[in-house]
Amino acid sequence: MEMTEVTGVSLKRGSLAVEDNDSLVPAEEAKRQKVSECCLIKGQDGLENNYLSSCENVPRLPDDSLSAGKSTKNSETQLEEEEEEEDGLSEEEEEEEAESFADMMKHGLTELDVGITKFVSSHQGFSGILKERYSDFVVHEIGKDGCIIHLDDLSIPVDEEDPSEDVFTVLTAEERQRLEELQLFKNKESSVAIEVVEDTKEKRTIIHQAIKSLFPGLETKTENREGKKYIVAYHAAGRKALANPRKHYWPKSRGSYCHFVLYKENKDTMDAINVLSKYLRVKPNIFSYMGTKDKRAITVQEIAVLKITAQRLAHLNKCLMNFKLGNFSYQKSPLKLGELQGNHFTVVLRNITGTDDQVQQAMNSLKEIGFINYYGMQRFGTTAVPTYQVGRAILQNSWAEVMDLILKPRSGAEKGYLVKCREEWAKTKDPAAALRKLPVKRCVEGQLLRGLSKYGMKNIVSAFGIIPRNNRLMYIHSYQSYVWNNMVSKRIEEYGLKPVPGDLVLKGVSDAYRKMLTEDNLDIDNMRHRIRDYSLSGAYRKIIIRPQNVSWEVVAYDDPKIPLLNTDVDNLEGKPPPDFAFEGKYRALKMDFSLPPSTYATMAIREVLKMDTSIKSQTQLNTTWLR
Repeated sequence: MEMTEVTGVSLKRGSLAVEDNDSLVPAEEAKRQKVSECCLIKGQDGLENNYLSSCENVPRLPDDSLSAGKSTKNSETQLEEEEEEEDGLSEEEEEEEAESFADMMKHGLTELDVGITKFVSSHQGFSGILKERYSDFVVHEIGKDGCIIHLDDLSIPVDEEDPSEDVFTVLTAEERQRLEELQLFKNKESSVAIEVVEDTKEKRTIIHQAIKSLFPGLETKTENREGKKYIVAYHAAGRKALANPRKHYWPKSRGSYCHFVLYKENKDTMDAINVLSKYLRVKPNIFSYMGTKDKRAITVQEIAVLKITAQRLAHLNKCLMNFKLGNFSYQKSPLKLGELQGNHFTVVLRNITGTDDQVQQAMNSLKEIGFINYYGMQRFGTTAVPTYQVGRAILQNSWAEVMDLILKPRSGAEKGYLVKCREEWAKTKDPAAALRKLPVKRCVEGQLLRGLSKYGMKNIVSAFGIIPRNNRLMYIHSYQSYVWNNMVSKRIEEYGLKPVPGDLVLKGVSDAYRKMLTEDNLDIDNMRHRIRDYSLSGAYRKIIIRPQNVSWEVVAYDDPKIPLLNTDVDNLEGKPPPDFAFEGKYRALKMDFSLPPSTYATMAIREVLKMDTSIKSQTQLNTTWLR
């Protein structure tokens, strides 16, 4: 069949439209772009990972997909707590935990569980290991100009307005600690006085600059006390100063936003921004970005931050591991979700079994036909309680079920403290007692338990509202994705790739949509919810995606731990590309391709291998899979 037959056809998603993290969002919501303090799951696809996350003209489904309401009112209650951070594991540490993780993932989801059942190509599949190492999955964002974004310049723009490098060393560790506590209102002091030991104007100027630039929200003045000079730091504008850096301290001739390229390893975008904000001592919501990227990958993307100098950002390169910041520039505007043109993927599939001819056929098929635009497995969680079940319960107004699904014990990949928390909840139904079992209280479970402690067991709606809005909507997006996957599978089963009447309106598979939602006690003709955030409207989503810039090669290797591709940091450091043997113990397929926003690279790889890409399936192949 020629693909021209399906060009431009799409299926409408009735009343179930999905908001993806890389897709366009309402302007007001994009402005807010609040960085979530806690992720529901860790993604598996290097593209969009909204934690449950959710350009060729080819078919789309009338995707009865559930697009959450446009309300920008954020109902969650902000609770102050100590900062918590989980550091990523090294690849060696990952391997130590692989066996127990593989055992836990026996209870995980498969593609069949979430409606991913069809292929569009006829080639013979073969076996290969996806993400044996996180460095086997490299993602480069495609910017607004259509160019692939690379980290290739670590220089700092020359700016006479910047303070000297001495600002990073002039304060002692004790002085930094006291200033940080003052800045974050962690003590009862109203000011901090720092003695100027070498009393010169130059030294005083550097101390003033250091405090103002390193601790946004603090002002300084010079005082004489008993014959000695002191620089006194104090709050000028209360708590709001943290999120709103002083306007008068930024040169008018300079753009208000410093744009930079962020290279990160084994951290998702929101975790990375939380780390950067912690080291910079600012609120994470002054950062903006065009799309979120996966944890288990090496990713390169553009970030913008309000009124933080390139000098300060570059200094983080000396402090942080698995991060690198560069390509700095000052611009007038922040970034907005959905502004990217897509993502470029470089993927290594290790230990492949296919012959060279099989690989050639599979990759030509991907290039010429494409793949079904399913939502990837990371949309649905990693435990025995799929996230779409929570989303469905929210839409049904079954709030007791929502609470139970989130908090009840379950089989699957979870940390020990979460297991203990769930056991305590099942035994006592005491939110305070269960909360005490959690050292990390910013997870969804911790937030819900805090809400139940505050509002009581009879007001689950308000308790659930403490969870940040983006995280709450992810549950609904998961259900949207579940419906879409099932409907697109049915549409292809019944009609193939040929356009049919009803693709652009709710016909064709409308009976299947109606039946599925009716079985879930939902009305496809009325997806309004009494809570505006959870009301749903319609949108379109393409059925088939054809990747662009597709290339590939098969390489041989002997050591399963050696990198099989160079990263941007490798290139900056002048490392030569890997030298492959003519013959080796193992064979790997190196793939390069570009995808538009809101599509999943794992679904493209699935079409090549004709294999289940779920973590449950991959852990059976991969002896070093990360939890």
